[in-house]
Amino acid sequence: MELQTCRTFLTSAVFSLTLLPALAGDTLVQVSTIDALVQGIYDGGVTIDELKKSGDFGIGTLDDLDGEMLAMDGIFYQITSDGKVHIVPDKAETPFSAVSFFKPDLEIVLSPTSSLAALQSQLDQKLPSTNLFYAFRITGVFSSISLRSVPKQAPPYPALTEVVKHQARFDLKNCSGTLIGFRCPTFVKGVNVPGYHFHFISDDRKSGGHLLECTLESGTAQIDTLENFKILLPRDPAFLKADFTHHDEQSVEAVEKLTNTPK
Repeated sequence: MELQTCRTFLTSAVFSLTLLPALAGDTLVQVSTIDALVQGIYDGGVTIDELKKSGDFGIGTLDDLDGEMLAMDGIFYQITSDGKVHIVPDKAETPFSAVSFFKPDLEIVLSPTSSLAALQSQLDQKLPSTNLFYAFRITGVFSSISLRSVPKQAPPYPALTEVVKHQARFDLKNCSGTLIGFRCPTFVKGVNVPGYHFHFISDDRKSGGHLLECTLESGTAQIDTLENFKILLPRDPAFLKADFTHHDEQSVEAVEKLTNTPK
């Protein structure tokens, strides 16, 4: 009788846990991994039409690493290596992206900052924990902002560290626009970029790219805490055969956060 009672309790407990729902609107959905992108796996695996089912807000890139991608208010934008902004068609595919349905639970007025590091520090002070995922939408006026985009690649694909050696850089002055991005916890190494990752688009929708550096004159940050994380893994041969036993942290830092590539 005691054994049967114990078994019944355990079954009931497991059943209850599996029925706990994910928090609606608080899930970061990601396509592929950052290590796969760094290795040169650029073939799109998910269409934008499919991606929209998982989020109306986010960042990433497009098939063949064709520029930088940014999503805001349900509209997906592509910033190509010539600096131009395009609307992404639903049939386009993405090899790497992160999206969510943006529902901010905190809004703060930002003080002027002299660097991206200072902006990130100001944001960190408002976060309850560095062990969660966060989505950010920052609207503001930038005294200066440095952006980049990467050129479309063709097979056989080079590693991302080689591609960024030929990245196009755009330095803008007195520009108003929006930063879209995420902050990921340290434990996602190899899966996503630990820390902050932002893409930018100007208010006139004529300029944008991956954020390298900025000086903020004034702005407001909306923050959405994301308690859940879901990853969609590619099934193409390049991903299935790739060796991910070693995480090249230096290369990730170089291609995503810094302007220089590793020697």
